Amino acid sequence: MWNMKAKVLVVDDSGLARRTLRQILESADYEVAEAEDGITALERYFLEKPNVVMLDLVMRGMYGLDVLTKLRELDPAVRVIVVSADIQTSSHELVEQAGGAAFVNKPFDRNDILSAVDAALAGGAA
Repeated sequence: MWNMKAKVLVVDDSGLARRTLRQILESADYEVAEAEDGITALERYFLEKPNVVMLDLVMRGMYGLDVLTKLRELDPAVRVIVVSADIQTSSHELVEQAGGAAFVNKPFDRNDILSAVDAALAGGAA
């Protein structure tokens, strides 16, 4: 594990997905902040200053790739892990092109989530 007090911003319009990610991350001693949509995510990013952002692709309001692009414009060093049920290769490629650190598929696997966060914190891709 990386720094045990690292903060992760979880962005998903599903309350269940946010709760599940929170439980996984907090069980590994990460601090967790949440946002339920893209606009709130952008605000929370600058208020909370998380080390990593876990971002859903399909949300009400702003699409996840738009949030990723905006975060990278505002902070080129942002580390974003996209978490989505979308298994299309093209989606994975778009996330990589937009600067995503990793892509983790739903349903969540605890080890996949923690490995992706650890890799992002270490500066690499999972």
